[in-house]
Order: sequence, then C-alpha cells, then structure tokens
Amino acid sequence: MLIQDLSSQKRKIFLSLVKKRVQPGSGSSLNFLHKRTWSYFVSNLNLILTQAPFVIVGGVATRLYMPERMTLDLAILIKAEDAKKIYQDLENARGQKIGILNLPGSQWQLPDNTSLDVLEGDDEWVTEAVSNPNYAPDGLPIIDLSYLILMKLSASRTQDLSDVSRMLGLADETQLIQIRAIVKQYLSNVEEDLESLILLGKLEIGY
Repeated sequence: MLIQDLSSQKRKIFLSLVKKRVQPGSGSSLNFLHKRTWSYFVSNLNLILTQAPFVIVGGVATRLYMPERMTLDLAILIKAEDAKKIYQDLENARGQKIGILNLPGSQWQLPDNTSLDVLEGDDEWVTEAVSNPNYAPDGLPIIDLSYLILMKLSASRTQDLSDVSRMLGLADETQLIQIRAIVKQYLSNVEEDLESLILLGKLEIGY
C-alpha cells in the first residue's frame, strides 16, 4: 500500500507541475514526434530465448510508439512459470546472472555486454501481454502499447510518466479505447491521472 501511495503522489506532483507549464503545440515538431526508427543496437533475443515467450519492455519498447531515444539497457517481461526455461536459455547462451531485481526477476550480462533485466509476473495481464506482442522491424516481440502504459503507470517514475504522456499524445482513438479498458481493469485507481496524461500528451502535439 505504501508503494502505491508513493506512486500516486509522484503522479500528482508530475501532473501538477506539467499542467502549469505546458502550452498547446509547445513540444517537438510533428515530423519528429511521428518518426519511428530502430537504429540503436538491440541483442537478437530470438536466437537466445527459444523455450518460452517473452516481450521487450522499458525504454527499448517505446521505440514503436514514440521517437527513439538511446538506451543501453534491455528489459523483458516473462510469465513466472517460464522463468526456469528462460534462465536455462540464458545460461546456454553464456549469459551471466549478476543480480536480483527489487521486483520479481533478475539481471543478466549477455556475451555482447548487453545488460538484460528479466521481469517475472504471474498476473493475468502478464499472460495477455506476453501472448499478444507487436513486432519490431528486426522481428523482436514488443509489448503492446496498452500494457506498456500499464507498467509505466505502475512504476510512476518521472521518465515513465514523461514517456506515458508522449505515447498517449501520439496514440490514435482506437489505441486510447484499449488503453482505457486495460487500465480500468487492472489499475482503476489511476483512471483520472490517465485522462490528465492523455490531455497533456495531446497538448504537446497541438491537438
């Protein structure tokens, strides 16, 4: 409960500060905002993780939904029941386990020096997210926007909220309907904050 309260407080502070300063159309150019690239290196996990499904999450996943930014860290979400299979694949690929995450999961170093966070989940939405990915230009499975928004709202770090606002601003109405439904089902206490973040995102791009 304390973690949820802190996340809520951070969202409220973020929204309050941004609302005071944002102006319609005051963000980056529309050409930049609608640009989608996949130019920074990403390890081909499809060649490593063959025994169980996964989806890429975090900063790398945002590349499908907003302008790309450089991030050196890679993170994936898996079903907790598949953890042994995933870890066996990583060991077979000469990956090294280097730590345990605060959330269920662990951190690994891949042979190409990529840092990989493996997040484990046993919630219903995790199964849905892992089973219904989108795909990057290189074929890597990427978490659907609805579940990425859900994860970032749950974390509520400043960078997460900034990402959420921008991705929501660029989302079309069909995507927003799905996002609202997922948030209502799994994180209903943030519905009001979600609407504020949608508004801020739309203001950034001048809608």
